[in-house]
Amino acid sequence: MENNGSTDQSADNKGRVVLIEDNDSNREAISRALEKVGFSVISFALGEPAVKFLSEASEPTVVVSDIRLPDSSGLDLLKKIKAVKPNIGVILITGYGSIEDAVEAMKHGADDYLTKPLDLFKLRKQVEAIANRLSLAEEVENLKNRLDKRYGIESIIGNSSAMEKVFEQVKLVAPTNSTVLITGNSGTGKELIANSLHQLSPRKHKRFLPLNCAAIPSTILESELFGYEKGAFTGAAQRRMGKFEVADHGSIFLDEISEISPDVQVKLLRILEGMEFMRVGGTELVKVDTRVIAATNKTLKIMVDEGKFREDLYYRLKVVEIHLPSLRERKEDIPLLVDHFIKQFSTEQNRKPPLVSPDVMNCLINNHWSGNIRELKNMLQSIIILHRNDTIGIEQLQPEYRIQHKEEVAYPEPTQGRTMGEIEKSAILNALNTTQGNRTKAAKALGIGLRTLQRKLKEYGL
Repeated sequence: MENNGSTDQSADNKGRVVLIEDNDSNREAISRALEKVGFSVISFALGEPAVKFLSEASEPTVVVSDIRLPDSSGLDLLKKIKAVKPNIGVILITGYGSIEDAVEAMKHGADDYLTKPLDLFKLRKQVEAIANRLSLAEEVENLKNRLDKRYGIESIIGNSSAMEKVFEQVKLVAPTNSTVLITGNSGTGKELIANSLHQLSPRKHKRFLPLNCAAIPSTILESELFGYEKGAFTGAAQRRMGKFEVADHGSIFLDEISEISPDVQVKLLRILEGMEFMRVGGTELVKVDTRVIAATNKTLKIMVDEGKFREDLYYRLKVVEIHLPSLRERKEDIPLLVDHFIKQFSTEQNRKPPLVSPDVMNCLINNHWSGNIRELKNMLQSIIILHRNDTIGIEQLQPEYRIQHKEEVAYPEPTQGRTMGEIEKSAILNALNTTQGNRTKAAKALGIGLRTLQRKLKEYGL
């Protein structure tokens, strides 16, 4: 093996190329040509050592190989390379080019096939093109993985029974094509659930388009959803696709669906019934395959009874209904949410996350939170930005969040009608909050062994 380039890919390097060429002068010329434009080159005179290197090394960008080598034929070598590194690019070089050879090479996964005498300028351009394509593909895959992590069901915080029910519903309905209606108060996380439904579905590699129906005037909403033809109205200089076409084979999220006008309700009903519509000013039907996920913070059934919302559309939307509980209905999730947001905002501010005093946690757990998770999140962000204390004490809370009455503490006494199991669970939570999650200290405070505490945590699903 001749190493004509660094084995470490530097930040300003275009990538690593593995070159397999038994002719010394050709090998040197190709290496120089590729290194000149920023590639690092690892070169070999034989095929088998190159395959061994590829099987053990991190992903190179491209393999450039002569098709005739002393120890192997080009096609056999190509098969071995693709077996150990199926996603890399391969360019084969030969002095005996034919159409049949080129077709055979492409069938086995070669990206290109060049003949001698070799045009080094052309080779360089082809290596760059393949490297750019592979880099883009890797970037797209990384983005998809980040989206899975950010919007998958695992990203939603909560272990309360109310949220466990939501998680179960999401997992069951996500793989289907059913229309979903997400209900719940403002700030409960409806768009996050909608995104999770998309990310857990077979449509995850297509578009997810959110649209707030209340934020768009009714006169414009129709053209936003369905698009328009050239000349449909003043200013329509060319045809424009609507959101349903853009999200074809993906998902569209219609937030605040209760706010759409009767005219748009009729068109939306037609889409849900047959997945077809006409653009504004159009005469031809457009067919799409777009999954509809809708959300509302209002009670649509009441709007139906009042004649403000079409009954047939209502039942088309709520094929599956997922209701998100308000934050006050899932108080046991508040410590988890507080911890998450404090870490998030502290990281953004480049500081160590402060501790939360037990008094503050009690106040947070017992507040009404009319704005739900959004309100809690914004309040904590304000604290992290405005205060630099190591501990968030009661004095850091805005006055409206300070609850000082004894009867409003987080963990009620037995006289308030709670079972012994509930009291025990509350005592464990209180101890963990007081010790900032230190189980050893919590067990000592409770007067029990660490193993007993761990068993209780598992028993109560904490």
